[in-house]
Amino acid sequence: MSEIADITCREDFTFWYAMATRWNDNDQLGHVNNVVYYSYFEACVVNFVQTECDNDWMKSPCLPYAAETSCRFLRPVAFPSHLDVGLTITHIGRSSVKYSLALFAQGDEEPSATSEWVHVWVDRNDERPVPIPETAMNAYTRHKK
Repeated sequence: MSEIADITCREDFTFWYAMATRWNDNDQLGHVNNVVYYSYFEACVVNFVQTECDNDWMKSPCLPYAAETSCRFLRPVAFPSHLDVGLTITHIGRSSVKYSLALFAQGDEEPSATSEWVHVWVDRNDERPVPIPETAMNAYTRHKK
């Protein structure tokens, strides 16, 4: 997972997901708890797969499983904040894809955190890897850096 170091500007991202921090996201130190950042990134990835890849999480014959995730914390975020999560594709394989993401406070040009996710597409029934579905492959190709 090395591409994230090169992807840190807003212009590097092709898909955006807006959200707001919640009161219960903060920890005793007064900022968003580190595990909550993963939920922000997950919300963006799930929305991308649902809207751009046209995946029905409950009915599609194959679906993406998270195989690997990482997060680099750069500066704290706290409630109340409006956030932009950027996503781009950095690698497409036969059955896997790598997303690079960054979390920006709205209006900021530098990210508060960066992340990478790897999804492996699997058959819903036997959970064995399958080739990336055509609709998802088209979306990944459109959003590849």
